[in-house]
Amino acid sequence: MHELLEESLKEPLEQFLKELLEQLLKESMEQLLKKSLLKFLKEYKQKYNFVGVFNNRSPRIMITSSEVAKDVQSKNFKNFHDNEFGGMTNKDIDPLFARNPFLLTGEEWKVKRAEITPAFTASRIKALFPLVEDVCSRMTKYVKENRGTVQDAKELSAKFTADVVSSCIFACDAQSFTSEKPEIREQGRKLMEQSFSSFLIIIFITNFPTLAKLFQIGIVSKSMEKFFTDLMKKAILHREASEINRVDYLDFLMSLRNKKEISELDMAAHGVTFFLDGFETSSVAISFMLYEIAKNPEVQKRLRQELLKVTTDEGTVSYDSLFELSYLEQVVNESLRLWPPVAFISKRCTEPMELPLTDSRNVTIGKDVCAIINIWSMHRDPENYDDPLTFNPDRFSPETGGTGPYREKGCFIPFGDGPRQCLGMRFARMQVYRCLYELVRHFKITVNPKTKEPLKLDPKQFLIMPLGGIWLDFEPISK
Repeated sequence: MHELLEESLKEPLEQFLKELLEQLLKESMEQLLKKSLLKFLKEYKQKYNFVGVFNNRSPRIMITSSEVAKDVQSKNFKNFHDNEFGGMTNKDIDPLFARNPFLLTGEEWKVKRAEITPAFTASRIKALFPLVEDVCSRMTKYVKENRGTVQDAKELSAKFTADVVSSCIFACDAQSFTSEKPEIREQGRKLMEQSFSSFLIIIFITNFPTLAKLFQIGIVSKSMEKFFTDLMKKAILHREASEINRVDYLDFLMSLRNKKEISELDMAAHGVTFFLDGFETSSVAISFMLYEIAKNPEVQKRLRQELLKVTTDEGTVSYDSLFELSYLEQVVNESLRLWPPVAFISKRCTEPMELPLTDSRNVTIGKDVCAIINIWSMHRDPENYDDPLTFNPDRFSPETGGTGPYREKGCFIPFGDGPRQCLGMRFARMQVYRCLYELVRHFKITVNPKTKEPLKLDPKQFLIMPLGGIWLDFEPISK
């Protein structure tokens, strides 16, 4: 590791700090860090596949090569098996969050992953499609009833995803489009609004695990834990009493309980995992997609024409037809490239191994050293994409191989890559596709002047979110 620090950490870090000091009085810290970090990455990307950095005295590597990033997630998965914050939570203190597969490590992650993988088969997701359609109808009614009212794209998307996941997981109507204060939506908001403080808590737990355990510090509050546990209990009781046979995630969890004797707490933890995966990440993605569709009228027009071609006489679309729409897929992928919900991921080295620092030199990465993969930078790197800041869905056209060439190179990873990539990505695509179909088919969407452009990101959020929101106008289209 000392060799790595000499070659790939000392020189770039010293230069980085020197430039910070020289410019400190000239620009805001936000502008300064952004410019210096970008220059830091750009300059040393030409020399090294990764550079060494320190975080709270812990050595890390920041990967600059998309090929090395791909290998870390896939080919060398056994050496980088766990996520950085894996194993940092305590099941006694934080029973819901500590059971989330994202935070599980080693064999326990493998067992839990295998446990819930059958919930995401194509047939199960297809069976959920009518539930998503019901929510789409409520969303259209809501937007039409509020015609003339500018909509916050993030809030509209969150209402949609909250209703979808509540129906699929807890078999209930979250009433996001009908209630003044929908409880499930509000709990979801609280869960994610504490994401920055939760991030700080995780850092505290990481560095002071004994103190965290002593003071019973957890990520999810006890009141929120009780809310979701009670919600799962009510859903189970109602399903058992009604004897309804519905192929949804609740049905899957109850089947899992009967086969493996998992507890209601385990079921609630799985429910929260499904909720987080389907609710917040998807709503963030949808809000940016709506923004790009609104900002690019030619894209919107072309997309609407494609949607109308598969619309039935009843005014809807089939599941199979939706997944055959190539331009819709291109629009979604291009938005995910420009606005990946998560800016970076960090993988912990679980078995020491050599990584190529340059074409002619390898460096041993020690156990517990974390590898930071900057998704945001890779998705916007001009060496990976022509004119990377321009929204251009045609870069992913079927004629050019879609996302295939970029995935092969390792520079298109909105859901991560390898065995630990997002398990619910097909479900996410299904609800995203159906939401965009509904809104683009029924409304002409434009950016309201209330939106502060160019968009700036909120540095206090773990997920990619714009400061000031994305405000859009929806004008109903006459039949």
